[in-house]
Amino acid sequence: MDSEADQQPTRSDQLFTGGERPYDPEDLVMATGHDPTPERVEKARLLMEKEGPQVIERYLP
Repeated sequence: MDSEADQQPTRSDQLFTGGERPYDPEDLVMATGHDPTPERVEKARLLMEKEGPQVIERYLP
């Protein structure tokens, strides 16, 4: 059996919501299932400005 230290975190374990701690546009891009590119990060930043920090909640389970 693998120890907890040997296990790799799942992608969702690497994401945080605004309620747990502040998150950045790169986190929002990853929550949508995409790789963060400069264009996607900028789009996410604008979306966060427009809709607020709760916007990430629609992409997380």
